[in-house]
Amino acid sequence: MSQKIIAKIKLKSGKEKSILRFHPWVFSGAIKEITGDIKEGDLVDIYSSDNKFLATGHYQPSSISVRIITFKKQEINEKFWKEKFIKAFNLRKEFGLFNNEHLNVFRLINAEGDGFPGLIIDYYNGILVFQAHSMGMYLNFDLFKKILIELTGFKIKAIYDKSSSTLPYKARLKTKDSFIFGQADEIIVNEYGNKFLVDIIEGQKTGFFIDQRENRLLLKNFCMDKKVLNAFCYSGGFSVYALKGGASTVHSVDSSKKAIELTNKNINLNSDKVEATSHLSFEDDLFNFLDNLKEKYDVIILDPPAFAKHINALNQGLKGYIRINKKAFENLNPRGILFTFSCSQIVSKDNFKAAVMQAAAIAERNVQILYQLHQPPDHPISIFHPEGEYLKGLVLFVE
Repeated sequence: MSQKIIAKIKLKSGKEKSILRFHPWVFSGAIKEITGDIKEGDLVDIYSSDNKFLATGHYQPSSISVRIITFKKQEINEKFWKEKFIKAFNLRKEFGLFNNEHLNVFRLINAEGDGFPGLIIDYYNGILVFQAHSMGMYLNFDLFKKILIELTGFKIKAIYDKSSSTLPYKARLKTKDSFIFGQADEIIVNEYGNKFLVDIIEGQKTGFFIDQRENRLLLKNFCMDKKVLNAFCYSGGFSVYALKGGASTVHSVDSSKKAIELTNKNINLNSDKVEATSHLSFEDDLFNFLDNLKEKYDVIILDPPAFAKHINALNQGLKGYIRINKKAFENLNPRGILFTFSCSQIVSKDNFKAAVMQAAAIAERNVQILYQLHQPPDHPISIFHPEGEYLKGLVLFVE
């Protein structure tokens, strides 16, 4: 059964250029007129000012008014969505994420990167977590559940909807996070031979920072006999890899009591592979922790929460990145290594690099870039949607 196109949106003259370049967003300022009785989540057709069809997408009353799902004039039905899912599955099969005995945690659908703007689906050892960032995607959850249960090459034990905090206008929707298929209690995943307890209900994002997987693996190469600080540790992912890489000491710091408890559980989960006595956790503000520090570190990981979540906060966010990286430079031993990240979508790679450079200059440390990092291939980035490259990272050698 086809989904009904509810309304027609006509753009102002010249505002079709971004859509002709296949950018998947239509901003409110580009709209000239809307024809039809429209509400949040409805399917709409987009037309140029001279009445030429451009695209179809989901409407929402916000600055991003339409999230485009296709640039072709076609029926939006179960077959349409199934083909999109198959395409996303095939991409992940290309790099061995399906039925991998060493890896059972990955992103199955990455929003605009997979042609599903406003939708995240993460896979945790048989558990799927749905997270909608648009009403249009949320209204399709029953259909998506049906398709995924039919299609997947792995067993789905349960599906959890975790959209209450990400949907716009959620107060009106009155959504509640819940299982929409099956049930799950404790979830333990395997990431390259490391075990992690995932809290999909109370944990950050969908439960685990899947996007740092390859960066955690890279860190392991720098930790032999080193003293390591994992700042903003959350669930201790980098800490486990550092210990497995032979670190002499690992300190995990987070201001959240729940994060520290989760970190300690994950260290203990891997006690057969790591020396747990080499690890200490600290529930503390990072700046307070470093101000009271008597020793310095050989390796520091900085993976803070987003300092700038919207454009109006960009300048203040960049100041935050300067301040925190300066503190890290000041607490690194000579010939130290800094893994530093930004997950703020509005902070560009150049913005972030400039902030870290300024921090190095203020701290008077000579610094060389060894690696420039971003999210792994199960978080693909559409070349037409550069905003999708939200994770930026640098691995730095600090003289």
